[in-house]
Amino acid sequence: MTLPWLRPAWEAPRGVHAAFTLRSGGVSAPPWDSLNLGRHVGDDPRAVAINRQRVVQGLALPAEPCWLEQLHGNEVHEADAAPRPEAAPPPRADAAVTRQSGVVLAIQVADCLPVLLAAEDGSVLGAAHAGWRGLVGGVIEQTVATMGGPPERLVAWLGPCIGPERFEVGAEVREAFLTAGDAPEAFRESPAGRWLCDLPAIARARLQRLGVGRVAGGGWCTVADPAQFFSHRRDQLTGRMAALLWRET
Repeated sequence: MTLPWLRPAWEAPRGVHAAFTLRSGGVSAPPWDSLNLGRHVGDDPRAVAINRQRVVQGLALPAEPCWLEQLHGNEVHEADAAPRPEAAPPPRADAAVTRQSGVVLAIQVADCLPVLLAAEDGSVLGAAHAGWRGLVGGVIEQTVATMGGPPERLVAWLGPCIGPERFEVGAEVREAFLTAGDAPEAFRESPAGRWLCDLPAIARARLQRLGVGRVAGGGWCTVADPAQFFSHRRDQLTGRMAALLWRET
């Protein structure tokens, strides 16, 4: 069976590969149908294991992805450390960095924004889970800092997330972003008297402030497309997709 997936269009250097999985092509039953990759959402662990193996095989990955236990924070996992035992729990972090070929970084999402980063020479890769809490907490800045080197020599891709027409937040969330230095233009008042938040615009602005000028992607809404994407905001109990990044061996 051919595995459906989204191929990022960005200025990745030669030998660097990225992919974003879609919700179809797996074996999970509703409401996780069907390519759920998250072990923490109540799905049958056997189905998740089959789905993860389908991703490895279908995308010809060089290794099992480095799955994280994501916490909506700003901790960055250095994925080049000694291999973890197979039964060990996943690292508790919301971003990962590698300087080695054959290491597959993975960010799981179902509305939060995945951010992929690569040095223009392919020497270092980074991936971040940027929901609103992670963005406010500086997960992008921490990832770029951990990667090292001049930020202007990085390229970035923003994957599917909850779009600016669907991400309604309260005044306290808007205030948290404004206090962190984000522009009020990323928010529009909603008919319900709350605020519509543009996560990709905030991420793009933060990357550009750091010096990362080549930023692609950010044009999909997970909530608006149930055929392709899982969405926690839309469905509550649902699966997880993955943004994957690696350098060929």
